[in-house]
Amino acid sequence: MNLKSIVSRYARGNLVLQIIVGIVLGIIVSMLSKDLAASVSILGSLFVKALKAIAPILVFVLVTSAIATKEPGVETKIKPIIVLYAIGTFLSAMLAVIVSFMFPTTLVFLEAGNEALNPPSSIIEVLKTVLFNVVDNPVNALLTGNFIGVLAWAIALGFAMHNTSSETKKILFELSSAVTKIVEFIIKLAPFGIFGLVADTFAKTGFETLLTYSKLIVVLVATMLFVAFVLNPLIVFLKTKKNPFPLVITCIKDSGITAFFTRSSAANIPVNLNLCKKLGLHEDTYSISIPLGATTNMAGAAITITILTLATVNTLGINVDLGTAFLLCIISSLAACGTSGVAGGSILLIPLACSLFGISNDIAMQVVATGFIIGVIQDSMETALNSSTDVVFTAACHDENMN
Repeated sequence: MNLKSIVSRYARGNLVLQIIVGIVLGIIVSMLSKDLAASVSILGSLFVKALKAIAPILVFVLVTSAIATKEPGVETKIKPIIVLYAIGTFLSAMLAVIVSFMFPTTLVFLEAGNEALNPPSSIIEVLKTVLFNVVDNPVNALLTGNFIGVLAWAIALGFAMHNTSSETKKILFELSSAVTKIVEFIIKLAPFGIFGLVADTFAKTGFETLLTYSKLIVVLVATMLFVAFVLNPLIVFLKTKKNPFPLVITCIKDSGITAFFTRSSAANIPVNLNLCKKLGLHEDTYSISIPLGATTNMAGAAITITILTLATVNTLGINVDLGTAFLLCIISSLAACGTSGVAGGSILLIPLACSLFGISNDIAMQVVATGFIIGVIQDSMETALNSSTDVVFTAACHDENMN
């Protein structure tokens, strides 16, 4: 069998099965040799870097092309998707509060070791960061992966080019097709990338350190799994009046698994766009809803912020009334939507939520340090939930419109 036939068979193979093989091989390599695992980790780094590099360009080109070439009378159903994003994030925060009351957890405080980090001090600061990201320089937005800025400029340019000549629109369409082909090629390399990521992660961390926080990790993971397999299906069922599980399972399989190992919603945007295309959704809609979801649909982040904040509260012996708990849900939901605009993600928004209970920034930053330790599991699960839910809700609104 020559090299060409091997490559051809690989290209036609089942991507999910190939990824599972990559995961298993990565675990085996990490157990056999840490040095070998460190050597193959470059495959994971290259894969994530390639996805992050192409994602802003893909979003910019797709959104601009979709709006500029949009036919009169074809509606873009974005509003109901945004509503689902908001409902899903808020209900996830409420669920996290309930779970924290039922299964209270505590922390072992560590030294912060993150003096250089600058968590936001208020919701106003988070919202201000989001607004400044909207009007960011378009070149800088592309370079830094500021998807709120990329999306805003793409929408503006798309509307500005809506009345251009058919030749110009054709060039835009062909450009988006070309970028999509590059993305499809990168996604085909996912098994190699995930093999490197798994080998490196297991070799570096193992599970010894995580055992100290086993109860906290179990509560976080269980809550996120409940959202993925119970809350999200319930929302989809109420929206479509159809069996939601085929869609949910497909999204977790084709989007969640990749997101789990890349630990980046931005890197998973090309994967989600490709999945939406496979599901036969309207490109005019998903080309906007997917990058928007990667920056605002943050159920996993809301769960992380809420549970770690209440674990801190329990550790310090602070009483929580229902009114304060409800206010925490609102703050967690709003803060989670601003996660993409804050360096460090959801973990860095914990001090903001802790301030609601009068907890000092010194203690809150120790919680941040704890968050980075459990991030190997927490961040992976959070990203898998956030990213797969983007497709779930986009597809749910598409199905409702088809009824």
